[in-house]
Amino acid sequence: MNRKILLAASLMAVFTIGYYAYPTVAFAQYMGNVGSEGNTGSYTLEEALELQRRRIESAEANPSSGSGTPYLDAGGVVGASVIAGAVFGGIAGAFFFMGRKGKYAAMGRG
Repeated sequence: MNRKILLAASLMAVFTIGYYAYPTVAFAQYMGNVGSEGNTGSYTLEEALELQRRRIESAEANPSSGSGTPYLDAGGVVGASVIAGAVFGGIAGAFFFMGRKGKYAAMGRG
């Protein structure tokens, strides 16, 4: 198949999908519940500031609570990284050692 035709068809498909795709709007920071017309709820700036002030006071009153992210736990960041590294490293090691022998291994190298 001609590469130019394939490229043109791919570009047409991407632009067509992008044109007809449902437009989604992301509300990154809003105050209160956003209605269907984009209007916000009764959650005012003063209420938001009061809520944040109470959160800061609660965090200062309980310093041992931390952020809630268990870094060294098996379900945390480091634990999950170690487990994933061990699993994928074991699989890669098995492929490496099994690939050194067999009918496709280079003669004289193993």
